[in-house]
Amino acid sequence: MADPDGVDHEKMGVKIRPERAKELAENLSNVVKRMQAVHKEQGRNTPRLIAVSKLKPASDILSLHTPPPPSSPSTSPRSPVLRHLHFGENYYQELLQKSTLLPRTIRWHFIGALQTNKCKPLAEQIPNLWAVESMDSVKKADGLEKGRRRCVERLKAEREGKDGDRKEEKEEEEEEEEGVDMEEPLRVFVQVNTSGEENKSGVEPEETLTLCTHIREICPHLKLQGLMTIGAIARSQASTAETENEDFVTLRNVRREVAKELGIEEQELELSMGMSSDFEAAIKQGSDEVRVGSTIFGQRPAKGDARVKDEVDEGGD
Repeated sequence: MADPDGVDHEKMGVKIRPERAKELAENLSNVVKRMQAVHKEQGRNTPRLIAVSKLKPASDILSLHTPPPPSSPSTSPRSPVLRHLHFGENYYQELLQKSTLLPRTIRWHFIGALQTNKCKPLAEQIPNLWAVESMDSVKKADGLEKGRRRCVERLKAEREGKDGDRKEEKEEEEEEEEGVDMEEPLRVFVQVNTSGEENKSGVEPEETLTLCTHIREICPHLKLQGLMTIGAIARSQASTAETENEDFVTLRNVRREVAKELGIEEQELELSMGMSSDFEAAIKQGSDEVRVGSTIFGQRPAKGDARVKDEVDEGGD
């Protein structure tokens, strides 16, 4: 099966299985409906949904990014066909491998703990990396800046060298239709340790402004998109649409202070908060983006058992 990007994904070991695709589409649709129900009460735009696909095969992502037509047997009449764009990954090597197998129209989010020495190659090697959500140091910001600059320079050189290539022009037009601009600044969210837990990544609330200022003033190939928190697990599990999560309150307060010091409107900094167990509560408390994994993809395998590529059956299904 070849996609609009011209790649035959089945030959690369990425095969959409109809029953699994149907299950994933229904799960995604249910999450979207729950999000819409909450945001309707708030009178706000529906937050961005990141489908967290870590440790799941590339075929699961492809199923949601290029779903079957409504008339397909694998499509439930009760579930609208959604083409999902935003996917989140936690591990550098896994994301790198998936990005080479899947369409460039996917908008990747790196949401895991980021090592300093992986920042430059991450931003340089994945042109459709849409955002890095776990920014927590000046050194990492500088690494992403260098990598994104090299990526943009390479893409410009490739484009200039293929001016007469009609196929390249067609692909560029398709990318523009999807709103994908691979030469725009890489979005970054500063991760804030709102719970004060020693084992949690993120800057302390009082140190957030320093890092945000560095990104805005020193890193022209990065865009400060907002602030992110994971928060305490116990608070997340106890969250309901009727209760306030202390971590979410803290992140809102940090945003207010940072925006004031930067001289910008609070709405110019998005809040990324909320996961499978508490995304509805997060939306009610003002989240602009939620990260949902197991509710869409199901239970994850152990890291050692995870496979990016499915085993291709030689004798059929």
